[in-house]
Amino acid sequence: MRTATSQSIETPASEPMSVTLLEVVRAVGDVTDNDHEVVATVLHLLVSGKIRLRGNFRGSSASDFS
Repeated sequence: MRTATSQSIETPASEPMSVTLLEVVRAVGDVTDNDHEVVATVLHLLVSGKIRLRGNFRGSSASDFS
């Protein structure tokens, strides 16, 4: 397993980060080799409102992927 590095992302607390599904899956996949962790983390980010999807999956919610 690879080790994650601490990175600060500057976004206002009320506004979620806008990313594509591919971007977030690749970013999480860069810090883990476990596919279950990737899925769980992406779902958590969606449910918690920390990210908002843009691109092909714009407007999708976490329930669309479970």
